[in-house]
Amino acid sequence: MSNKFSRRGVLKSGAIAGSGLLLPTYLRAESHSGFTNAPTGSEVVFGFNVPQTGPYSEEGLDELRAFQLAVEHLNGEGDGGMLNTFSSKVLDGTGILGKKVTFVTGDTQTKSDVARASAQSMIQKDGAVMITGGSSSGVAVAVQGLCQEAGVIFMAALTHSNDTTGKDRKANGFRHFFNAYMSGAALAPVLGNVYGTERRAYHLTADYTWGWTQEESIAASTEALGWQTVEKVRTPVGAGDFSSYIAPVLNSGADVLILNHYGGDMVNSLSQAVQFGLRDKMVNGKQFEIVVPLYSELMAAGAGSNIQGVYGSMNWNWQLQDAGTQAFVKSFGEKYGRPPSNAAHTSYVQTLLYADAVTRAGTFNPCGVVEALEDFEFDGMGNGPVLYRGADHQCFKDVLVMKGAENPTNEYDTLEIVETTPRAQVEYAPDHPMFAGGDLGQCNPGA
Repeated sequence: MSNKFSRRGVLKSGAIAGSGLLLPTYLRAESHSGFTNAPTGSEVVFGFNVPQTGPYSEEGLDELRAFQLAVEHLNGEGDGGMLNTFSSKVLDGTGILGKKVTFVTGDTQTKSDVARASAQSMIQKDGAVMITGGSSSGVAVAVQGLCQEAGVIFMAALTHSNDTTGKDRKANGFRHFFNAYMSGAALAPVLGNVYGTERRAYHLTADYTWGWTQEESIAASTEALGWQTVEKVRTPVGAGDFSSYIAPVLNSGADVLILNHYGGDMVNSLSQAVQFGLRDKMVNGKQFEIVVPLYSELMAAGAGSNIQGVYGSMNWNWQLQDAGTQAFVKSFGEKYGRPPSNAAHTSYVQTLLYADAVTRAGTFNPCGVVEALEDFEFDGMGNGPVLYRGADHQCFKDVLVMKGAENPTNEYDTLEIVETTPRAQVEYAPDHPMFAGGDLGQCNPGA
């Protein structure tokens, strides 16, 4: 077909031959054809690709709950949730462009090859026009690459590696969740104030793209305070027993253990570190401390009392008091009987942001969606004012610094918000060294 799309999206206007009229936004002749899985009937299919088994399954299942809630709200079921607080007002609960939203699901098992196969099946067999999901950044990067090749949009859910919108960024991929650099920028000043600037840190790190970039980010931000990094040790995802990795910490001279672990791995490594008595020790004349840079409500609940007093960061938390958060927490709580995790939040928001972009663009064509999302500014979704930066498809917003609650009153308030770090403190240039080497390339509309 004749491709009228540029790297930045589609041509924003075009005159109808002989009429002198300027078409708004996109060329209508290409609005609903000439791209992968262009919807032809009364429904449009989304693909929800999450870990339903494996070490990150708790997060994945909560993502899936949020995806399903978002679909209900888009189709006019329930109370509408964040549709009522979203600054953009084009979504009205009648589906998307007159089509009812349906979905298919897959289990990534937290394995990149399995996730790619699942996403490919959704695209080729189920006709999915958008894929979303995550929990593992390795999975997110792999599926984002597949979606770029296939010509569909990938709305990344839980993925925290710098690489997702750094060296592995793609024109067809977008991330609402924050990243490892942002965690370091928000967390380090708080750690310096609480623990001082003369600390010796030992890193245990999940051995894949997320762990590597979080380790790099946290080490850089704490070393800028004056901390020394004693050791960096990589651990396999899903190890279960981390005792052989924790034992050497005791004789390392470190007085802080930084756990670059997530999901069930974090629960296990933190619990075992506490069992080894690390938090009861004095080292270098200081109380030994543990830091978990990336937090989740589900992880905190799994770790129980071991989490008390431990600092970390989050993209969002259900205890925020803004109207968007309260609307989402109410909808989620009424449906599932529990507050949503921040993984659920980003999943829900990404689904609505995609639907909104399609509606504003007037097309499901992925290049129209890219144009609508790039440099889009919005509010009312639980994080304050947010920018979807066009240069790398990364959302910029405030970041939360959290601490394990000392006296939780129930199983859901295990974390407390210590600080809301303003967006300006966590922003960076698109060519920052931690994000260098990537190129969005051109939007791919596929067929």
